[in-house]
Amino acid sequence: MPAVLPVLDMSPLRGPDRPGRAAVVRSLAAACRDSGFFYVVGHGVAPELLARLTAASARFFDLPEASKGEIAMARGGPAWRGYFPVFGELTSGAPDRKEGLYFGTDLPADHARVRAGVPLHGANLYPPQVPELRAAVDEYMAAVVAAAHDLISGIGEGLGLPRDYFDNFYTREPTILFRIFNYPQADPSAPDWGVGEHTDYGLLTLLAQDEVGGLQIKTQGGWIDAPPVPGSLVCNLGDMLDRLTGGWYRSTPHRVRNAGGRARLAFPLFFDPDFESEVRPLPRLAGGLSDDAAERWDRASVHAFSGTYGEYLMSKVARVFPALAADQLRDLATVRAV
Repeated sequence: MPAVLPVLDMSPLRGPDRPGRAAVVRSLAAACRDSGFFYVVGHGVAPELLARLTAASARFFDLPEASKGEIAMARGGPAWRGYFPVFGELTSGAPDRKEGLYFGTDLPADHARVRAGVPLHGANLYPPQVPELRAAVDEYMAAVVAAAHDLISGIGEGLGLPRDYFDNFYTREPTILFRIFNYPQADPSAPDWGVGEHTDYGLLTLLAQDEVGGLQIKTQGGWIDAPPVPGSLVCNLGDMLDRLTGGWYRSTPHRVRNAGGRARLAFPLFFDPDFESEVRPLPRLAGGLSDDAAERWDRASVHAFSGTYGEYLMSKVARVFPALAADQLRDLATVRAV
């Protein structure tokens, strides 16, 4: 199935003065304004690295449930790292038909935010049965985060901002959330939803998906497929870019339909603002656009929110794992980073 969304070569963004940068910035701005979803190639993530990550991930998900449970999220403490089983995560209150591994920036025990017990900060959990997964995850995250920094710089330029705007205000120490999802084989005659309709919470999501496909995005004309494009990453905008631009760029709803004849692997990395930053609308873009809360999947306004990104994020993810939130997370009003 051919791609409907634009495919952008972002290689001119991978350096400050590469030829073609201005043209890519213009194309990127148009894609952000149009659908908020697009493919990128020229991102610098080596195919062999993704192949290693895919093979190691498949090995992990083939393990018995008891073995996978050795790194269950309940063992990750407030860092929220580790494994969750099928139906263990909720979207819009409904269980997702997927299992997954949660990773983030791997922080030592003596890091100030880890010592303070700040949620979503801490060490990753890795399965001892698949030792090669650690190196593959670490290398893949580093490569995709580098691509995300280049992309957000180009998006800033397309908004008329200085090239280093996001780095100076939001992403010098970004909140990085990386997920490996396995969608079990579904009956093609009766497909189900691996993930229901939702938007992402932060700035950018960069997704590698295997050849099975299943990603769908919501457009003004209805739902469309975002099939795999070899060598690409799918990029979409999150709620904080919606808020920052006063709705000029929207966070686009999407979902995953389990329709393939075999299991599907997906690798989304969420590139988000610093946990302690306050995301405020750009003055020249704020206002003049209608708030779309009534049309949003959760009926919640990203523009009415005030506070830090960490507070916004925790208000959302606590609904994804409500039992874990009740057991492990302290009130953010009493937990402050140093």
